[in-house]
Amino acid sequence: MSSLYSTLQEHKNRKEKRVLTVINGPHTGAKAFFTEDGLLWQHPENGFFTEQGEAAEKIRTSGQQELAGETVFCDCLGDKKKLVICGAGHVGVALLRMALLLGFDVTVLEDRPYFADGARRAGAKRVICDSFEQGLDAVDSDEDTYFVIMSRGHRYDMVCLEKIVKKTYAYLGMMGSKGRSALVRKNLLEQGVPAEQVEALHAPIGLTIHAETSEEIAVSILGEIISIKNQEKKTCGFSEEQMTILQDETDTRAKVLCTIVARRGSAPRSVGTKMLVLEDGAVSGTIGGGCVEAGVKEKARWLMQDKEKQQELISVSMTACDAEEEGMVCGGVIEVLLEKC
Repeated sequence: MSSLYSTLQEHKNRKEKRVLTVINGPHTGAKAFFTEDGLLWQHPENGFFTEQGEAAEKIRTSGQQELAGETVFCDCLGDKKKLVICGAGHVGVALLRMALLLGFDVTVLEDRPYFADGARRAGAKRVICDSFEQGLDAVDSDEDTYFVIMSRGHRYDMVCLEKIVKKTYAYLGMMGSKGRSALVRKNLLEQGVPAEQVEALHAPIGLTIHAETSEEIAVSILGEIISIKNQEKKTCGFSEEQMTILQDETDTRAKVLCTIVARRGSAPRSVGTKMLVLEDGAVSGTIGGGCVEAGVKEKARWLMQDKEKQQELISVSMTACDAEEEGMVCGGVIEVLLEKC
């Protein structure tokens, strides 16, 4: 039977990806992978999730759920967030640099070679130097794609918008004045674009922070994008590095995957955040750093040495008092699922 991680890789382009794990009950450790087409993988085979059938398929929200009297953690996996910037002027380059720092996979479209070269020098790994119309034809998008239009004129804005509104995306924003934004909306409605889709256009783009410089405008745009991104029901999923390690059959190091399955208070990281701990001390990912993360790492190393246990559910508390002693103010409580891989 193929591993969960090879199955995840095989179906990485699926619209819906959910991993369900029993974390408390007689079937603790049972695990299954669902897509929009239903159950595709489970361990053990023909086990708990086969028995629960339709009830298991109905679980579609990340977090802990009750299923047949047992506690199941549902991880609705998100993909790496992709940002497509149409225009590589001063604000576009500032946005590019900041988005790379935040881990976005950035594509820049620019029809002027000089400005396209500027985007490459700023660190863009993918720059399409072509007309916006042709360039957007070369861009695949999905529900984890964020489009930002900051071209040099209304005509180019409309070219971009007419292409993008036919695509799938999480966010579409356009830089411009209120008057220009109103005109664009009017044009889109006249072309038959659904009113709901036109209303969802973020124009003028960005949060209202009275930005003036290119960098400040980029901050306002990314702030708005982050706000939209973090409203999703999906988790952050697995990082590319984690997936590479977990699929490498030649890597014989003991590994424990640490996943936040519940959060209360103001703990810094969300449900579904993952950290992979390896026996040689290597770590991929973070669940928030500080004493909380250090304690989880120690628990993970103890689990590696336990010949009987395959997984463990732990609760880690950082009260306001504890946080102050550590020089932090986050506080909160997290539950972390530790699983041998």
